[in-house]
Amino acid sequence: MSIANWCVLAACLLPIVTVGLAKGGSARLKRDAGRYDNENPREWAQALSGWRQRAHAAQQNGFEALPLFIAAVLLAQQAHADQARIDQLALLFIAFRIIYIITYVMGQGTLRTLVWACGLATSIAIFMLG
Repeated sequence: MSIANWCVLAACLLPIVTVGLAKGGSARLKRDAGRYDNENPREWAQALSGWRQRAHAAQQNGFEALPLFIAAVLLAQQAHADQARIDQLALLFIAFRIIYIITYVMGQGTLRTLVWACGLATSIAIFMLG
């Protein structure tokens, strides 16, 4: 399996890890004080604030970024583009997504938007290889 394919798996798992930050960050709280509620997860998410809310939002954006990235990798590979280049760009996309999550959780809106744009441009670059 190529590095880019492993990056697709990583990109699929990153949103789960990201929301895990919000859930894990509430583990020490009492249920009525905001601890994760597995019986009502959507209501719990709506009541989040601060960095936990931003981690949840980063998770949602992670899922939103997946279709273009996955399609780009698959189409570039199907077109027999240079696999080493696809791999490099896929790794770069994952790096941008990790930085994006960090900047989102830290509340760095301007930097987060810049990093998001870089991730989008990376997916487009992979797409254009095909």
